[in-house]
Amino acid sequence: MTETASGGSVSGGSGKAPGDRGRTSIADGVVEKIAGLAAREVVGVHAMGSGSGLSRTFGAVRDRVPGGGKAGVSRGVKAEVGETQTALDLEIVVDYGVSIRAVARAVRENVISAVERMTSLEVVEVNIAVSDVKLPDEPDEEPESRLQ
Repeated sequence: MTETASGGSVSGGSGKAPGDRGRTSIADGVVEKIAGLAAREVVGVHAMGSGSGLSRTFGAVRDRVPGGGKAGVSRGVKAEVGETQTALDLEIVVDYGVSIRAVARAVRENVISAVERMTSLEVVEVNIAVSDVKLPDEPDEEPESRLQ
């Protein structure tokens, strides 16, 4: 056993606490899912991803097919993850009448908070592209699911 500077002892020769031995890597997809969920929590965000109605419709159908919706949570999110930092690009559709600047700021704050809290990665930037506005008289393009 060796003595540490604080007077405690550490068994073995590494001098590291058991929790500090080894490396933890976080996949891009993990950060994308966290960011996607955090962005959807913000009032004023109608959808994530491409703003074209047809793309949203196909995405909604794909999400409802068993095994087809694996990318649904992370749709509209792209992450680049390094060892200690990450950068995110988000594409969102906002509801008509909301302040786009305020929604983007809230999304950025919620995403940064969630990603940093869950991964301990530093979020260096969150770029947001608003690709469409959902008008009040537009029907939701997500079809009724026939699957239970």
